[in-house]
Amino acid sequence: MTPLKQPLENETTFGLMFDSNPLPMWVYDASSLRFLAVNDAAISHYGYSREEFAGLTIKDLCAPEEIGTLTRDWERDIAMTEINQTAVWKHLKKNGTVIDVEMTWNQIPFAGKTAVLVLAHDITERKRAEKQVREQASLLNLAHDAIIVIDLQDGVAFWNKGAESLYGRLSEDAVGRKLSDLVREEKGAFETAKEELLTSGEWKGETRHTATSGREIAVSGRWTLVRGDDGEPKSILVINTDITEKKKLEAQFLRSQRLESIGTLASGIAHDLNNILAPILMSAGLLRRNIVDEEGRTLLSTIEISAERGADIVKQVLTFARGAEGDRILLQPKHLINELVKMMSQTFPKNITIKAQIAKNVATISGDITQLHQVLLNLCVNARDAMPDGGRLTVCAETVSLDERASSVHPDAREGRYVILKVMDSGQGIPRRVLEKIFDPFFTTKEPGKGTGLGLSTVMGIVKSHAGFVSVDIEVGVGTAFRIFLPASEKEGEDARQESFATPEGNGELILVVDDEPSIRNAATKTLEAHGYRAYTAEDGTDALALYFQRRTEIQLVLTDIEMDLMDGVALVRALKKVDPLVKIVTSSGQSQSNKKLILQDLGVTWFLDKPYSAEQLLFTVHKAIKA
Repeated sequence: MTPLKQPLENETTFGLMFDSNPLPMWVYDASSLRFLAVNDAAISHYGYSREEFAGLTIKDLCAPEEIGTLTRDWERDIAMTEINQTAVWKHLKKNGTVIDVEMTWNQIPFAGKTAVLVLAHDITERKRAEKQVREQASLLNLAHDAIIVIDLQDGVAFWNKGAESLYGRLSEDAVGRKLSDLVREEKGAFETAKEELLTSGEWKGETRHTATSGREIAVSGRWTLVRGDDGEPKSILVINTDITEKKKLEAQFLRSQRLESIGTLASGIAHDLNNILAPILMSAGLLRRNIVDEEGRTLLSTIEISAERGADIVKQVLTFARGAEGDRILLQPKHLINELVKMMSQTFPKNITIKAQIAKNVATISGDITQLHQVLLNLCVNARDAMPDGGRLTVCAETVSLDERASSVHPDAREGRYVILKVMDSGQGIPRRVLEKIFDPFFTTKEPGKGTGLGLSTVMGIVKSHAGFVSVDIEVGVGTAFRIFLPASEKEGEDARQESFATPEGNGELILVVDDEPSIRNAATKTLEAHGYRAYTAEDGTDALALYFQRRTEIQLVLTDIEMDLMDGVALVRALKKVDPLVKIVTSSGQSQSNKKLILQDLGVTWFLDKPYSAEQLLFTVHKAIKA
């Protein structure tokens, strides 16, 4: 060591340690703070020559903002006898660079003076690296994903805020514990993922976890094997993304696709069923003319009612699966309820007591009878399921008037008269925690396979389309009451069913009946001929067009099906309108054909028969179309 001024005792031993040390070292006077000796590493690191150091004090190396700290520490430590005092200060190099220095110092005798020997360790890069790690950790904590680092023995070394949120466990509670103890996975999933990870260096997949709260979550995991500088596996980076809601949406989408497929299938089945039911209804009308005994008429009425009920069920399927809209008519709620109660009494469990309570003079309502039947049926089925051990099911109807105050309770309510259709049960009730969700599509509290979650959402959709609203009263363990509010019609009446008129008779008019179903062509022809009409038949549009060319001056009306091979009803109507723009046409279909109805209306067709139709409906429609 080369001293700045005077030689150091034990120069040979100490000088070797001092000058050869790779870290900066110096000796300064405890009184004047001037440098007494510096090693080569200090000269190299700070940029001052030995001569320049001789003219400096330790304050000259200290960053200005830390001179006060330096003075305080110096005064305190000079009076202390402990060795190896340590502190971290900011220093200035000759070129103005600020560095972080970890300093260790001891008092030593130096040429008869009280001096201080200092060892300086530049930790600037280490502090920068630590800061970067903290910043990175902070960024990782901002991520919504659960980011976890585990060692090869599955011990958790890092657990970010996303992991805390996903699993409900704080970092301080997770770090140091085994991941398999913190995150409950599907049986064997952890071992399978780790085996693939160690083989290929990464693993990706979906698993189901259970959070601390017990909530099951679907997780998309991405595991990466982290290697050390020697290339050996060191740790595992785990990034888990909560895809629970995504999986729910996928399940809902798949359900929607299935419903769409069911709708397509139902539409085709409806067409076939309606073609089967149509000749039954028309033939029943014909038979009534020939059957006079009471027993025969009773059996015939049974056939008609059963066929009409079958047609209503087909309409319900179409309404549910494809949202088909039916005709709005003026109807009396008591008939709807009485029919429903009769059906439920025959089909519901016998341990459920079913009763109707209908107030006097209930107002009529305007609505789709099939859809409103579906509303009440859905609510009654839910009530049945809520009473597995039996109970009471009551269906009520009454008329109420809502004033401004009463209507303000519900956002969809308006002032005025309403008919309330109420379904009450004595079942187990609905938990209040799920009450706000019961009308959501696909939400159900029933076990898998016992409910689609579409019943109440369908109810809400139908009621809103009728300008009404729904309210629910519950008491867990006591029962549930659903109230359907529907605007009362201004027209009062005991019933709004079609008035009974004498069946109209023909006067020899020639009707062209076009249908690809022989049974329907035959039943329609027989019905028309039995009531004073003449009829020609055609099995498709091309035959009908050819026959119309031959008899266009005689044919006074064309009755055609819409769905046919070769040339369907729409194409036939277009062709007939080109031949004779004034031709009178009645179309029919066993499917919901709202788009084709619009096309036909644009072509001037205003008369339409839904299959299956009765003999009376056929005759009334044909009569009106001819007279129009």
